[in-house]
Amino acid sequence: MTIYFYKAWQPYGCFSNFSLHEIYIQGTYWPTVEHYYQAQKFVGSIDAVIIPLIHAAATPEEAAALGRCSTRQLRRDWDLVKTQIMREAVLKKFLTHADIREVLLTTGDEILVEDSSTDYFWGCGDNKTGQNHLGKILISVREEIRKLLSLTVIYE
Repeated sequence: MTIYFYKAWQPYGCFSNFSLHEIYIQGTYWPTVEHYYQAQKFVGSIDAVIIPLIHAAATPEEAAALGRCSTRQLRRDWDLVKTQIMREAVLKKFLTHADIREVLLTTGDEILVEDSSTDYFWGCGDNKTGQNHLGKILISVREEIRKLLSLTVIYE
């Protein structure tokens, strides 16, 4: 059975980048994965001054709005690095928070799909033909955590 997720308050909402689970990455605490991800768009760009504003955004929705402003210049390599940046942040989130790590692990081998009707890259899009990169990252992170846990058991 495929597991669909989207809003942070819905079932499996902890899979959303808008879920209120902070991460500590690259020497900084970020309120959510969404805050971190949106800020990374501008690292090294002429619009890097927006990063502290994204970091301080009151909500992940506000961070997303700041990061999606089409008048700002993204870092040059953004299309090359965005999926890796997202994966690192999602992995950090699930390694940090045991409660949601358990939710992820209890999904077994189910396919995970971000049920966004508007996002055909991270989600499945309106007609379910999207690339679902966030779901694929979660599946990959789930497998990596399983491997880490099996290594922990072996060496305990």
